[in-house]
Amino acid sequence: MAITEYGANDNPAVDSPFRRARRAVQTADPTKSAFFWLCGFFIVYCTRFEDFIPGLHFIPFGKITAIMAAYGLFTAMGKTKRTLKDLPKMANLLLYIIILLYISAFTSPIWKGGAVLRTTDFAKIYPCWILIFLIITTFARLRKIIFIQAFSVVLVSCAAIIKGHDVDRLNQVLGGFYGNPNDLAFAVVLSLPYALAFLVMSKNAMGKLFWFVGMLLMTVVMFLTASRAGFIDLICSYSVALYYVAIKGKRPWIIIASVLLGVVIVGAAGGRLYDRFTGNGQGGMTAEGSLEDRKFLMLRAVDAIEHYPLLGIGVKNFPTYSTIWHTVHMTYLQIGAEGGIPVLILYLMFFYRDFQNMFALHRRKDLTTDEQLIAGALIGSQVGFVVGALFAPEAYHFFPYFAAAFTVTLLQILNERQKEGGVTPPPTKKPRHFLEVYADHGTAGAVSPVR
Repeated sequence: MAITEYGANDNPAVDSPFRRARRAVQTADPTKSAFFWLCGFFIVYCTRFEDFIPGLHFIPFGKITAIMAAYGLFTAMGKTKRTLKDLPKMANLLLYIIILLYISAFTSPIWKGGAVLRTTDFAKIYPCWILIFLIITTFARLRKIIFIQAFSVVLVSCAAIIKGHDVDRLNQVLGGFYGNPNDLAFAVVLSLPYALAFLVMSKNAMGKLFWFVGMLLMTVVMFLTASRAGFIDLICSYSVALYYVAIKGKRPWIIIASVLLGVVIVGAAGGRLYDRFTGNGQGGMTAEGSLEDRKFLMLRAVDAIEHYPLLGIGVKNFPTYSTIWHTVHMTYLQIGAEGGIPVLILYLMFFYRDFQNMFALHRRKDLTTDEQLIAGALIGSQVGFVVGALFAPEAYHFFPYFAAAFTVTLLQILNERQKEGGVTPPPTKKPRHFLEVYADHGTAGAVSPVR
């Protein structure tokens, strides 16, 4: 009897380990490499470790990891569970927003070149958004990518406290979007519900201790930024997250602990924020003066919308248009003034669909305990953003778009599982060399798409 090159008999009845390994390779998840590079991109983007390690800022790690993730997905096209046809309508809305912002940039009456560069920076969210939806096909992957964001923000919070404990509002202590106090506060607050979810999900004392300390650091950083919009965002997002984690999850001790620790943190680090709310110690500006400035900026934003209703004045060109070199402290006026009314409508439609997805998650009855925690964290994060956006210019912050992508991806995972008629099994321990296998690789039929 002939022997194959793998050492197994030609008899099909013989199922040797070599044949089983061969089939495992053939049915392995073809997006595994792309997911690896997507994780790398999140680590680079969320930690910005080039701010801490000298010389690394000369290497474009973000671009390298994003390109490799896109290449991994491209090479797996035709073999994946999801294709471009499965993309939700939210993806199209985001693409239309970016296209219109480019047109706005090229026709800007203020500064075309600057608007084009800034639009290009914001446009990076689109391939990231697409990769999240197409590559993250299991809850384990989704949890891992959210873990990376939350873990990274904990590290960033620690670095901000160490480097800028004596810097007013932590201004420019870190680089990139973390350099602005409001942006740093929003990044921290939008990630805080994730940290709460991982605190509860942790199975050992060390894990719970890490997330407990991490949440303390994140909250302290929010107060050190003295961001009033960030504080409002914190109240909204954390309250919603507490509803899902503590009340709905029947963990009242979390509410008691949160209140007690909140009182301690406010007493220890809330002085600067209190001063900003009352108008004391803010460069001599009173609360009335700050309010007048914000009213003026809002009126200037409305003026920009009236004069440039279709295409706006270009991304981040409003400080020049304002005549006092400040941006309007309201996301919806910001996107309307800089992108025009069509972009504002698309922006509102994008987050309206996001809320539809959140309500769909809220109504699901087939969630596991971990899925309920992640769903509650996602809802809390996004509710906080929508409310906080009324008081801060965060139209181009990536974290809300990440959260929207996580939500629609989780909903798609649940829909796929429901179609398969199965329930997520408990995690099993397996050797590291075993390949992750697709849940429905080779099955027929389409899953109802999310929108």
